[in-house]
Amino acid sequence: MTVDVNRLLEELGVSSEGMSGVCASGFREASGAELETLNPSTGEVLGRVRTAARADYDAVVDHARERFAAWRMRPAPRRGEVVRRLGELLRQHKEALGALVSLEMGKILSEGLGEVQEMIDICDFAVGLSRQLHGLTMASERPRHRMMEQWHPLGTVGVITAFNFPVAVWAWNVAIAAICGDACVWKPSPVTPLCSVAVQRLVEQAFAEHEADGVLCLAVGGAEAGEWMADDVRLPLVSFTGSIPVGRQVATRIGSRLGRSLLELGGNNAVVVLDDADLELAVRAITFGAVGTAGQRCTSTRRVFAQRGISGQLTERLIAAYETVRIGDPLEEGTLMGPLSTREAVLRYEAALRSAGEEGGEVLWGGKALDRPGFFVEPALVWAPRQHEFSIAWKETFAPILYLFDVGDLDEAIAAQNAVTQGLSSAIFTDSMRAAEQFLSAMGSDCGIANVNIGTSGAEIGGAFGGEKETGGGREAGSDAWKAYMRRQTCTINWGSELPLAQGVRFL
Repeated sequence: MTVDVNRLLEELGVSSEGMSGVCASGFREASGAELETLNPSTGEVLGRVRTAARADYDAVVDHARERFAAWRMRPAPRRGEVVRRLGELLRQHKEALGALVSLEMGKILSEGLGEVQEMIDICDFAVGLSRQLHGLTMASERPRHRMMEQWHPLGTVGVITAFNFPVAVWAWNVAIAAICGDACVWKPSPVTPLCSVAVQRLVEQAFAEHEADGVLCLAVGGAEAGEWMADDVRLPLVSFTGSIPVGRQVATRIGSRLGRSLLELGGNNAVVVLDDADLELAVRAITFGAVGTAGQRCTSTRRVFAQRGISGQLTERLIAAYETVRIGDPLEEGTLMGPLSTREAVLRYEAALRSAGEEGGEVLWGGKALDRPGFFVEPALVWAPRQHEFSIAWKETFAPILYLFDVGDLDEAIAAQNAVTQGLSSAIFTDSMRAAEQFLSAMGSDCGIANVNIGTSGAEIGGAFGGEKETGGGREAGSDAWKAYMRRQTCTINWGSELPLAQGVRFL
């Protein structure tokens, strides 16, 4: 399907002459190098965006900090009204923005639209949350004293996002941070800059209508801009979504200045399938988890541990399902898998499959790069020997490769699932209440997300999203994830005429 990117951008308020990579109320144009973004379906240049030089970046951060001074004093429900307006604009432009996400990132249109819906959903969630930023009142041991805790805005937050969810993860962070009273500076992935510029235009419209322009800012750049943010003492919190190796570097740099980091790093997600499982459910969930977004989600399914009684039947059904997956233009109706994001991603896919073969794995289906323009590959099903003898399965390859293992029982499956260093998402398929409860118990999955009879991919925004171990420990979106964007203050009020000390201490 031929889509005019300029038309999409114009619908979103971006002119071809206005592709500045620095947008803070439109007050400054970027002066850094020009960045090319490619269409992963063709390999051709899709557009160009000017990046932020260091002076541009510093000006944007200073501007956001100036705006924070007033924004933090606006009552939280009033801040929620601004986020509500952003959600309304996202609703109005969902089709265009979803198509742009699919065009620039490569995910199918249904997923592109779903990503924008996530943005809308988190805006709705944040509006309600803006009236629920509550603390506690606690009993004091001293007479005529009251203790309470309250939460204050943290400051100006840095948000670094990845290419695979070029707009949704930004929204998870800033919709919550904004109602908490923070200003934000966003550094998007250099792979998907057009999406970020388009979103920033909608932000500018929504916030300017409420005299809050400049609260949410954008600075496009590469790794160097991320380093600026990690080292920047003006940013008390930096939220980083990306790979584990880069996450380690970011956390180290932020930690060296005693700043806060919110890390959403890699996953090596597994599905356990027991003998009593509903295989129809399991096959559908595994196929979407492994093939959706061309295996480029942090929650993508990468390993399956099937109990031996059904492993053969499950494998046959997965092969049959993979044969129905239509690969092609992500904007065409009926396509189920688009391209990988870059040529380098294709090379990593091929390298992983070579390693799998050298370690005794057998490709049961797919496993080839397609001879066509763009960055297309086949999803791969790989039969694997025992996991501890198969080192490639311990690594996260951001590609549609699924490793299939046989296990004897639930205990063996849980041990194998938990053996890797990542701990993001996990799932079990079983009709046994006891097996399901064991999987969800303290002796079960060690991941931040654990599901029963649904797959590893496709989280709702109402729950806190994130993982353990090398996944970073961060939590975004729902539940009480809002606390990461605020500072806690414990207050004690003496309404009496005496000054008793805690713990019975006597002085003077």
